[in-house]
Amino acid sequence: MTDIIATDVVIVGAGPAGLFAVFELGLLDIKAHLIDILPRAGGQCSELYPEKPIYDIPGFPIVTGQGLVDNLMKQIEPFHPTFHFGEMVEAVETLGTPERPAFRVKTDAGKVFECKAVLVAAGGGSFQPKKPPIAGIDKFEGTSVHYAVRRMEDFRDRNVMIVGGGDSALDWTLNLHPFAKRITLVHRRDDFRGAPHSVNAMRELVASGKMDLMIGQVAALAGEGADLTAATVKLNDGATRDVAIERLMPFFGLTMKLGPIADWGLNLHENLVPVDTEKFETSTPGVFAVGDINTYPGKLKLILSGFHEVALAAQRVHRYVYPDKKLTFQYTTSSTNLQKKLGVN
Repeated sequence: MTDIIATDVVIVGAGPAGLFAVFELGLLDIKAHLIDILPRAGGQCSELYPEKPIYDIPGFPIVTGQGLVDNLMKQIEPFHPTFHFGEMVEAVETLGTPERPAFRVKTDAGKVFECKAVLVAAGGGSFQPKKPPIAGIDKFEGTSVHYAVRRMEDFRDRNVMIVGGGDSALDWTLNLHPFAKRITLVHRRDDFRGAPHSVNAMRELVASGKMDLMIGQVAALAGEGADLTAATVKLNDGATRDVAIERLMPFFGLTMKLGPIADWGLNLHENLVPVDTEKFETSTPGVFAVGDINTYPGKLKLILSGFHEVALAAQRVHRYVYPDKKLTFQYTTSSTNLQKKLGVN
């Protein structure tokens, strides 16, 4: 018989929102277990852009994706969360009532949890990069073709071609410029979807001759074994040009797959989970959704928005975990009890 793991809350996803949920719940004496299909904490921050600078986290003029995760892990140490990595939640069974919810959560590793609330912080679900339709690209993947940057040093003194017109393409064009031997940005039109300041900075580099901009599409790749040597770009005017490159980075977005979340009985809307903006609860009482997985009017897919959502969700979770206990909200700066929890003298 499988042993049942009892806890107050099961958090599905150990990205920034899931990690901060440990902190907000911990302040309210609520214990949590986190389940994530990835082998480590951090979600997309650790897997896709660990060295990418993030500029909109309050109190940090600049912090890398991995730096943010490291700080969040340090912040939640006083609450001793339990992580279950490399596992996927397969089913969530409702046991209680809408007034006093309870759940049984099962993973593909055979673990069974019983809890009073479930907090889904699974980002957009599992994510896979959208690949460009270029013949033979597969043999270069992982060596010369990359869909994410894990170490900027891997691009030092290389001829790098970046393809795309959104924030990821522009951000990495600017961030890798000091490392690369030469950067070539390729986009199908001379109109970019990224932040205006990033577009302006890129155009300044082009105007000063410090990088190249090509309006067209990559039509073919050439190389020796798994090592790229050149890319053929078909320009919008019909001409073609061969460019010597050693690294190719296509940024065509991500394909999100909810996986088993789609079968949990939640009221989905376009593969996202609708929530209210008072407590970020789903259509199932006791199940909450925070971060990129949820949707509501005015939703912004920002990490800082996820932090706000977590703070409000935690207040409602407290009512389910401690139904007979009145919650008196306290500031961490003024409460001696909270400061003791955080190890502050």
